[in-house]
Amino acid sequence: MYDGGPDLGRNDECWCGSGKKYKKCHAELDQRLQALYDSGEEVPERALLKTAEDIEGIKRSAAVNVGALDYVASRIGPGVTTEDIDRWVHDYTVEHGAVPAPLDYEGFPKSVCTSANEVVCHGIPSPDEVLREGDIVNVDCSTILDGYYSDSSRMFLIGDVPPAKADLVRVAKEAMEKGLEAVRPWGHLGDVGAAVNAYAREHGYSVVREFGGHGIGLEFHEDPFVSFVAREGTGDVLVPGLCFTIEPMVNMGKARIDMSDPNGWTVRTHDGKPTAQWEVQIVITEDGYELLSW
Repeated sequence: MYDGGPDLGRNDECWCGSGKKYKKCHAELDQRLQALYDSGEEVPERALLKTAEDIEGIKRSAAVNVGALDYVASRIGPGVTTEDIDRWVHDYTVEHGAVPAPLDYEGFPKSVCTSANEVVCHGIPSPDEVLREGDIVNVDCSTILDGYYSDSSRMFLIGDVPPAKADLVRVAKEAMEKGLEAVRPWGHLGDVGAAVNAYAREHGYSVVREFGGHGIGLEFHEDPFVSFVAREGTGDVLVPGLCFTIEPMVNMGKARIDMSDPNGWTVRTHDGKPTAQWEVQIVITEDGYELLSW
């Protein structure tokens, strides 16, 4: 097979672990994937395709992840520190039997990312960072439950936000939704990125190139990388069972970023202008997609 997996006989047990004969399980799908690969398409490895059992596990993890963000939404406001947000997310996650995925991930010191104003991503919560009237902040929450990973983020407007910043937040969400609208089973991942980028640019904004979405489910970060400046008709084929995030980072100014923070994590816009991001997690289905975490 194209991905180096075994070539099975029709009556062999399927590679997916279902216990079914190959001919009654994945044989037809595998033939289609092989044909696409032979025609020059980028085809995800079969190991990346989530089973029905996997998807149910991810949903249980996502229920905690969404609940943590809902909890933040009910409490956030002027005077709150980003350390407060970290504590809320950590405690909520642990109380629901799960683990915050960011904590100690490649050395990240906190349970959630809090990225305010000009911070593009990977902001580290701090007791010294107080959210004030007019701020915007992204809270990026990721959860592990029973070995399954979920991931989503939301923007929050703190008090009375200037119209220009509020508009950025709105367009960033709408750009993410345009990406969702572009999802078609057996379409291309590049269709998603192209739709996001086109919408953001139509409104006078730019999209970060260096960071994007990612596969997720059995690991925190899996293939494929989801670019939001990709060209339509390019990239991986959107095969049913492929699970990934859509999370464009939309800048008010130029797309260039600054990764020089000595903490090794926090990424900012190069020009110091605000940025916004929304993230959802989806799985491709036979007739569209299913939203798993938001």
